[in-house]
Amino acid sequence: MSLPEDRKYTASHEWVLQDGDVFKVGITYNAQDQLGDLVFVGDAKVGESLAAGDTAAVVESVKAASDIYAPIAGEIVEFNEELDANPALINEDPYTNWIFKIKPANPADVDGLLSAADYAAQA
Repeated sequence: MSLPEDRKYTASHEWVLQDGDVFKVGITYNAQDQLGDLVFVGDAKVGESLAAGDTAAVVESVKAASDIYAPIAGEIVEFNEELDANPALINEDPYTNWIFKIKPANPADVDGLLSAADYAAQA
């Protein structure tokens, strides 16, 4: 799967895409591929303020559970409710199906994340 160039990435395999004044956050193809079939996505707490690197959500698969980290400091403003009923949406298309939205404390923090090329070089 090709890596979308319209977003930023973290070394811990999250992607970030601007959506108005908030940012959608999901996991990369590599992350979902390593996890396998997802059976749960959740624990994102709407209204919670996080520092960059704090645990923001959890994904569980038939193989393992993994934390999803806040790529930037901010407040979680929405969880993708479709994932409650169908966590496998992430496996089907990890770049369309976001996990949560975060309102950044400082939108410029996103500029410090990895470009698609930088992520691909370290992934």
